Amino acid sequence: MKFCSQCGNTVTLSQIPGDTVRRFYCAHCETVHYQNPKIIVGCLAEKDGKILLCKRAIEPRIGKWGIPAGYLENGETIEEGAVRETFEESNGVVAGLKLQSIYNLPHVNQVYIYFTAKLVSWDFTPNSETSEAALFSPDEIPWDELAFTSNKFALEKFLSDEKSENDNVFVGTYDLNHRQF
Repeated sequence: MKFCSQCGNTVTLSQIPGDTVRRFYCAHCETVHYQNPKIIVGCLAEKDGKILLCKRAIEPRIGKWGIPAGYLENGETIEEGAVRETFEESNGVVAGLKLQSIYNLPHVNQVYIYFTAKLVSWDFTPNSETSEAALFSPDEIPWDELAFTSNKFALEKFLSDEKSENDNVFVGTYDLNHRQF
C-alpha cells in the first residue's frame, strides 16, 4: 500500500504507539489501514455416503478437485457463505450444516472454515469457476488431484471422524516451515 484510501496521502508501514504489529498508517489523516486474513468457507456436502467435489476451472490449481468453497462476503454469516459457495460452484443445495474444521494458512493470510452438510438437491451445470462436479465414495476420492492442503485436511478428518462416529471440530495449520495438523 502506498497511498491512503481516505485522503490520498502517502502511507508508511510502522508500529503505531500502543499496537503490537506494524501497520500501514497515514500521518496526514491518522487513518490506520488494517489488513486481516481472508476467510474461506465451504461445505463437505454428503449424499448417500458420497461427498461432493468440484473440479476447478480457474486458477489457482485449475483442473484439480476440491470441496466447494470460496471467500466469505461482507454482510453474510459463515453458514450463509458456505451455503452460497456450495450452490455457486455446484448448484448443490445443502441443509443441516455443522462446523467441521478450521484450517489456518498464515503464510498466505487465509483461514478455511468447513461445514458438513446434507446435499438435498443437486443439478450440476458447469460455470466459470467449476468445470465438473461429482459425488465420490470415500475410496474414490482423487487424493492426488486435490487442489489444496485444506481439502486434504478436512476430508481426512471427516473420514476418520465418521468411522469413530464422533462429531468433532478439527483445527489445523499449514506453515511453510513445518507442516502441522
